[in-house]
Amino acid sequence: MIRKIGFVIIFLAACSSYAQNGTVSPYSYFGIGDLRSGSTIENQMMGGLSLYTDSIHLTLKNPAGYGKLRLTTYTAGISYKDISLNSFTDQEKSSVTNLEYLAIGFPISPKMGVGLGLRPFSSVGYDVLQNTVDPSGNDVTNLYSGSGGINQVFLSLGFELAKNLNVGASMNFNFGNLESEKIQTIDGLQFGTRETQESNINGFDFVYGLTYSPTIKDKYTLYTSAVVNTQVNLLSENSQTFGSFSQATGSTIEQFEVDLQAQGLLNTELKIPTIATFGLGFGEEKKWFLGAEYSFQQLSTFENRFLQIQNQEYKDASSYALGALYVPDYTSFGSYFKRVTYRAGLRYDMTGIVVNEKEIDNFGITFGLGLPLGGSFSNLNLGFEWGKRGTTAADLIEEKYFKVNIGLSFNDRWFQKRKIN
Repeated sequence: MIRKIGFVIIFLAACSSYAQNGTVSPYSYFGIGDLRSGSTIENQMMGGLSLYTDSIHLTLKNPAGYGKLRLTTYTAGISYKDISLNSFTDQEKSSVTNLEYLAIGFPISPKMGVGLGLRPFSSVGYDVLQNTVDPSGNDVTNLYSGSGGINQVFLSLGFELAKNLNVGASMNFNFGNLESEKIQTIDGLQFGTRETQESNINGFDFVYGLTYSPTIKDKYTLYTSAVVNTQVNLLSENSQTFGSFSQATGSTIEQFEVDLQAQGLLNTELKIPTIATFGLGFGEEKKWFLGAEYSFQQLSTFENRFLQIQNQEYKDASSYALGALYVPDYTSFGSYFKRVTYRAGLRYDMTGIVVNEKEIDNFGITFGLGLPLGGSFSNLNLGFEWGKRGTTAADLIEEKYFKVNIGLSFNDRWFQKRKIN
C-alpha cells in the first residue's frame, strides 16, 4: 500500500512540475534565475540543514550520508507556495506549485550506498511592467517577462571511511533553457518593438561531502560536516531577435536575428562559484538533535556576458541556518503522536544580489512533521515555511511567502535472500 501511495505522489509531482514556471519572483530576472533548495523536505524543515544524516532518509545535499543508508529509500517532494509581491505603492498575490525532487538511494554494502535522482536547480518566471516618460513627454511602457529554468540529474556515492567518519561525492549534470522578452510601446506611435533572448544551457559540477559523528558518553552524538559544491561550469548557446509589431492588432511587422557570432556571444560560459558549507550539531540518536550551518560563496566573480543588466551587481554570498528535531518515543505502540518527528528551523541568506545599490536578502522560518506510515520505517513529511525576501526601498519589490511542502520517504530491502520456515 505504501508503495502505491508513493508512486501516486511521484506521478502527481512530475505532472505539477510541468504545469507552470517554478517561480513568479521578479528576482528570477537575475543570473540564472531563483536557485532552488535542492534538499529533501525533512532537511528543508530544519532550516535547510544538510548536517543531519541517518540510515533511512536521503540527504540530497551531502553525499556522505549515503554511507549510513541501510534500506533502499524512495523519496519525492512537491510544494505549494503562496506569494505576496509588495512595492512601495501596490501589492499583488500569486502562487506556484513545484516538483522539489525525485530520488532513490540504496546500500550496496554495509558501509556504502548509492543515490540518483532528478531535481530543479534554478527557476525563471517573472512579468514586470515599467512605465517611464521619454524626452518628448510621451508615455513609454516596458514589459519584461521570462520563463524556463535549469534541472539537475545527479549520481551520488557515499561510504564509511572509518568508524563514525563518512565521505561521499556527487556528479551533477545540469541542463535547461532560459527565455526572456522585452516589449516596448510608446504612446502615440503605431508600432511597438519586441526583443527576445534565449539560452540553451548544460554543464557539470561535483559535490564532495564529509560527516564525522562520534558518540559521547555512550548516549549523545556530536555531528560535524563539511560540503563543497565545486564551481558549476555551464555552456550557453544563445540567440537573440529584434522586431516590431502593430500596437493595434499585435501582429508582427518585421523580425530579424542578431548576429551573435560576430559579437562573440553565440556560445558563452557561465561559471557559478564554489559553495562551501560547514555544520556542527549535537543530539541523542532517534530522540533529538540541534545543529547549525554556515555557507559562503564568492559570488562577486559571477558574470553573464550575454545578459548584461544595468543597476545590478554581485557580492559574495553567505547563508546561516539553525535546525532541530524531536521524537518523543519512536518505539511507542500506545501513542502514534509519540512516534511523530517534529522539526523546526531558521535561515538567513545574504544572496549576494545587489539591485539599485540594495542587497537582496532572504529570511525564513520553517517547521514540520514526519508522520510514520504503518509499522514500517516509511514516513510522510509535511512542512511549512514563512519567509521574506527583498525590500520596497529603491523602487524594488518585497516578497512575503508561505510555502507548504509534502514529501514521501518510503523504504524497502533489496538484495536480501528470502527465508522460508
